[in-house]
Amino acid sequence: MSRARIRLVTAVLASALAIGTLPAASAAYAAPAAGATASATGRYPQQAEPIRQIPLQGAVNVRDLGGYRTWTGGQVRQGLVYRSDALSKLTQGDITTVSGLGLTKVVDFRIPMELQYDGADRLPAGLAATSRPVSDLGLYGTLVGAISSGDPATQEQMLGGGRAEAYMRDIYRTFVTSPENRAQFAATLREIADGSQGPLLYHCTSGKDRTGWMSYVLLRALAVPEETAGRDYLASNTFRAAYDAQVRAGLKQSGRMQNPDLLIPLQEVRQDYLDAATAQLAADYGSFYGYLTDGLGLDLRTLTKLQTRLVR
Repeated sequence: MSRARIRLVTAVLASALAIGTLPAASAAYAAPAAGATASATGRYPQQAEPIRQIPLQGAVNVRDLGGYRTWTGGQVRQGLVYRSDALSKLTQGDITTVSGLGLTKVVDFRIPMELQYDGADRLPAGLAATSRPVSDLGLYGTLVGAISSGDPATQEQMLGGGRAEAYMRDIYRTFVTSPENRAQFAATLREIADGSQGPLLYHCTSGKDRTGWMSYVLLRALAVPEETAGRDYLASNTFRAAYDAQVRAGLKQSGRMQNPDLLIPLQEVRQDYLDAATAQLAADYGSFYGYLTDGLGLDLRTLTKLQTRLVR
């Protein structure tokens, strides 16, 4: 990022923080797809930008967060921040691929019970995950209990009738309301802003909820338009669809669930889950940037460092 753009972004952020808001997209700048050209009016056509998946055999939702355009005219640098599902099932070939990313930090948002059942990350030699658990409000335990019961009536009572969806909305609200959760997200953002750090990857079990919220917050803090950040969040449904369908088919075939479709609200990301979190932050902090500054405790200097390091 040029010095002039850094000064511009700093001034914009400072003004936004002063009034407690930041536009989702500039009226004069709509995020262009790679290779898009401006029209005679100086505006870019709004197009969906490509999402950069890292293909692996043992994980299905691994992505480079770089490449997105910002409404300030920049572009998020590639090769610095990655989001992922759990890395406990990586093959040796996957580990070689991950080694090529040059990671210096892996942050694991899973709780101890998830580690107990799914196992620790398999990572290149010399790289160990930093455990930074973010609460799932007991969802993983509830899910294990429901499946282990093998009883259709119990499973329906636990997950049916909109209960699974309500559970997910509650989890997303705690991303905002829980001081412990906010501390974990804030620590990760500070590390990403640290220019002395190398490439960083963060993940949870499915790479969609805790990881999805972390990515949404980071992208918006970088002035990526709200629509674009939302598309990145919802893309987990595309990357996870085949794997999640196989899980449901396996549960039905094994007889552990007669109606594995009860799991779909837990396996998917949905706009109303994200809306539950953003509505909560608006209620608690007044604006997205109020959440960043008052909720996560990030000052203007840290937010500017994020811009300087990640946006060119």
